Order: sequence, then C-alpha cells, then structure tokens
Amino acid sequence: MPRPIAATIHTAALHHNLERVRQSVPDAKVWAVVKANAYGHGIERVFEGLRGADGFALLDLAEAERVRHLGWRGPILLLEGVFEPRDLELCSRLSLWHAVHCDEQIDMLAAHKTQVPHRVFLKMNSGMNRLGFSPQRYRSAWARLNALPQVDEISFMTHFSDADGPRGIAHQMAAFNAAAQDLPGERSLSNSAATLRHAADAGVRADWVRAGIVMYGSAPDFPENNAAHWGLQPTMTLATRLIGVQPLQAGDTVGYGSRFVADGPLTIGVAACGYADGYPRHCDTGTPVLVNGVRTRLVGRVSMDMVMLDLTPLIASGMQVGFGSEVTLWGRASNGAVLPIDEVAQAAGTVGYELMCALAQRVPVVVDGVA
Repeated sequence: MPRPIAATIHTAALHHNLERVRQSVPDAKVWAVVKANAYGHGIERVFEGLRGADGFALLDLAEAERVRHLGWRGPILLLEGVFEPRDLELCSRLSLWHAVHCDEQIDMLAAHKTQVPHRVFLKMNSGMNRLGFSPQRYRSAWARLNALPQVDEISFMTHFSDADGPRGIAHQMAAFNAAAQDLPGERSLSNSAATLRHAADAGVRADWVRAGIVMYGSAPDFPENNAAHWGLQPTMTLATRLIGVQPLQAGDTVGYGSRFVADGPLTIGVAACGYADGYPRHCDTGTPVLVNGVRTRLVGRVSMDMVMLDLTPLIASGMQVGFGSEVTLWGRASNGAVLPIDEVAQAAGTVGYELMCALAQRVPVVVDGVA
C-alpha cells in the first residue's frame, strides 16, 4: 500500500470562507485569489468551492488558461499585469483583465494592435513600495492610459502593507484618496486582512476586495486573532498515521542531534511525515499535533520522512494508540478536532501561507476524501 500520508482539500470549507468574506463586505464584489496554484491547494481542486466568487485573481497566464479551461467565463485579473508585449495577445484571447503598475506596461499597450480594448487596473504605490505608480505620478499614468484606444475601462487598485497590524491603513488610504478620489472607475483596495479588520472604516469600501489567505482558512492577522475568531474553516488537512512506537526511559534521546532528552519514562510515536513532504523542518519540540484527534506535541528534530510525537496525553486518558493511529499535522481530524495551520507555522517561525504553498509533490492530494 502507499505511504499513509495525504492532504485533503475541503470544498465546503472553501465555500464557507467565501461566504464569510461576503458577510464582511456585503456591498463589494469578491476576487478569489488563486495565485501560487491556489496557495498550494490546486486550482482545479478549489474551483468548485470558489466558483461563487465574482472573479478569480492570479499571477500568470498559464494559471489563467487553467481557470478558463474549467469553464469560467467571468472576470480574471492578472495581479502583476503582463511581463512582455506578446502577453497582451493572450489577454485578448482569454478576455483577461490586468494590472498596470509601470510605464513599460503602458508602452506595451500603446504598441499593441487589437480590435478589443483592454480592461486594466491601474495600481498605485500608496506606501507598500513594491509595485505601482507613486501618488504624484498616478494621475499622469491614468491620463496616458485614458488616451489609448487599446484601453477600455480603467479601474484602480492599491495594496495595504499593514492592514494586519497596529499601523493600519489610514496613511495609505489618505495617499490613495488624494490622488484618485475624483477619477471615474471601480476600486479594488482591500486584501484579506483589510477585508476582515477594516471593512467598516470610512473610505475603505470599494467595488472589489481581493480575498487571498482568508479563503483558505488562515487568519491574516494571526496571532492577534485566530481563524476561529474570524469564523474561518480549514480548507486543507495534512494527515498521516503512526508507523512505529518507541518506549523511552529517563535520559533517552530522540532524533538527529539528540535535541530532546526524556526526563522520565515516555512513549513516543513515529509518524510518516517529514520535511520532504513540506512539513517545516524548523518545527521543534512542543509544536502542536493531533493524534486520534487529541492534542499533543512533536519531540526532537523533524526528519526528511518522519516526525516523533509524545503519546503521553493519549496513554494517560486510557485511549488505545499505536501503529496506524491517525495523525493530523494541520487541519481537521476525523473526530472534528481542528489544529489551525497558523499554530504550526508559528512554531516554525513562518506563516500559514508558506506551509500551504510548500506542500510537496510526493504528497497525494484528495478532494473531500476522493482521489
């Protein structure tokens, strides 16, 4: 039989999280962000759960083709726009909307021969300092685009750097409004954190919100708030089984480097999952994990193919545990217990985004339990 590890994608949870976004911003349309292969979930696997969105936002043309191939006829937005002139031809053929964030992209449009004008989203650098025109140059960029016959409707967008923290979004909103408030067109301002935390702020409401990590059941402002606080459900479960049990005595060590030393009698379980599966190597002793739906901890270093787990909580409760017992690395156990991916990511010194995107190719993925 195959190695007993698999990731499960939960369609109902995807639909639930989309509805949670709509509750937060009932007057806005929702981009379901499916960049990075739907945050590691797989575009084809999440499509059914997210097809209730108003549009899909992503980065590259190959992913856009996949969404169209699934039968989607609604808006698709290229969040970074085009990278070379010939990309505009595919935008025309696939009816893609695309961001414009630099002079070079305007130059490409000006030289582009097309009979169907493009829908573009003019991006402002309001303080994130990644992509976009500065507020001082924003109106001149709009004027250039507005004069092009290759351009149809112009919408406006920016991206918040601190929507998940105490600095907030007021400074960027002020910059955006000062430069764009009287320009005609739809707005797309809020990322996941702003959608949940700042939906009621004056001036932040817009025509489109870009829902990314929130769609996948991770809290954008963890650890201040967790997924349960926002009413989100995990959309990915990484689960395996115990493939061995070892009794330890005081002084026995576990794993490479002998980082863990037992201070008394202890039983550990060995689970079939390691950093080659995408489980973070930087997780150390104490990282939470579920065995048979009961919370316990990882002990010792993560190996390429295995992790070791403290079975004390289960044995102490009289629960039967051993070879074949269910292990949930993150997500939902079969008894309904949930281990948020954000807690595992925190133990690894990273964020839930990275864990989702880092799921290894060798891990089988099923949708709602069906391969």
